[in-house]
Amino acid sequence: MTKNFVEELKWRGMLAQIMPGTEELLQREMVTAYLGTDPTADSLHIGHLCGIMMLRHLQRCGHKPIILVGGATGMIGDPSGKSQERNLLDDKTLYHNQECIKRQVAKFLDFDSNEANAAEMVNNYDWMKDFTFLDFARVVGKHITVNYMMAKDSVQQRLNGTARDGLSFTEFTYQLLQGYDFLYLYEHKGCKLQLGGNDQWGNMTTGTELIRRTLGSEVETYALTCPLITKADGKKFGKTESGNIWLDPNRTTPYKFYQFWLNVSDDDAERYIKIFTSLDKDTIDALVEEHRQDPGRRMLQKRLAEEVTVMVHSREALDMAIEASNILFGKSTKDSLQRLDEHTLLDIFEGVPGFEISADRIGQPAVELFTQDAAVFASKGEMRKLVQGGGVSLNKEKLSVFDRPVTVDDLIDGKYLLVQRGKKNYYLITVK
Repeated sequence: MTKNFVEELKWRGMLAQIMPGTEELLQREMVTAYLGTDPTADSLHIGHLCGIMMLRHLQRCGHKPIILVGGATGMIGDPSGKSQERNLLDDKTLYHNQECIKRQVAKFLDFDSNEANAAEMVNNYDWMKDFTFLDFARVVGKHITVNYMMAKDSVQQRLNGTARDGLSFTEFTYQLLQGYDFLYLYEHKGCKLQLGGNDQWGNMTTGTELIRRTLGSEVETYALTCPLITKADGKKFGKTESGNIWLDPNRTTPYKFYQFWLNVSDDDAERYIKIFTSLDKDTIDALVEEHRQDPGRRMLQKRLAEEVTVMVHSREALDMAIEASNILFGKSTKDSLQRLDEHTLLDIFEGVPGFEISADRIGQPAVELFTQDAAVFASKGEMRKLVQGGGVSLNKEKLSVFDRPVTVDDLIDGKYLLVQRGKKNYYLITVK
């Protein structure tokens, strides 16, 4: 083994709870471990990243990772940490989501290796779809008492906590389904360890208990969790005003993804660079020290944003995100503006004043369009004066003639004009 997996998680702040004997097992042999994720969307978001990074470190420490996509459990919904029951998904949607998730996870894990610890993806729908209710009740249900299930925090919170909507039988049985996954993977894949977020601890220990009661007390299986990641202010990690930060570039552009990491606080950057990158301890310690010497340069945030964007997207996506950032915050050209896709353009200029003008107005002088059709300037005189002083740009190019016609050739992506008044005042005009 090249590294001690548990030690790796400890210094990175990625270890919450661990069953006794887990570390000894990992040092003794190559261990097959699994982590489950429900395919409730066709993309993972950054809230899933800590678990995926655990699998990445596990494989790099010489062990075998299995990612379980819960096609069956995704039809039910896990009550852990939830105040309401989820909507149920159909077969077609679940299959589509599973395939999308596998493509994303393949950027973190090596599925194609010839080594014994090559990653695998499994879907619990494959072994649950023909499992009848009577068989389930006989094979699984008889081993775990209702008293044991009721004692779990995830159940208690739904019955007695702030959200007293109760708990359906469907959700109540979730821990048995997850427990059976562990039993099945132990029997068919030799899987001895389950990984997950700390809110999964109750479900995970149900699995180890089910295996012990089904196969005998001499069979030992283990569980290990990572903490639920929060921001320095205690708020939920990964949520923004506009919702989740997704790994799918069609849901969250690489620019917006990059900006999320770039804008985290100093305290969060120091924690996140350990959790969400594969940089080694010496490199991170040096970066932390360099950052503390001159926090204004935001060295930690820049390196964090760079590493995670490349890992999730690509080096090209990072370059585009940096170039996009320069459009708003630094020097850039019309060429760099025209290279942007529409989603990124709209992300960059989200929140800047916007106007709509009719397509039949294209061809009119700039001074007409930017005073009458779109009130960028209060008057023609004001615009003329600013243009003469070099203070007006159209699509990142200085406007030298205030009444020059604005043509179709000026349109970005066939429908946008970017007007800049002074250094910092942007206006995005949509032509319809």
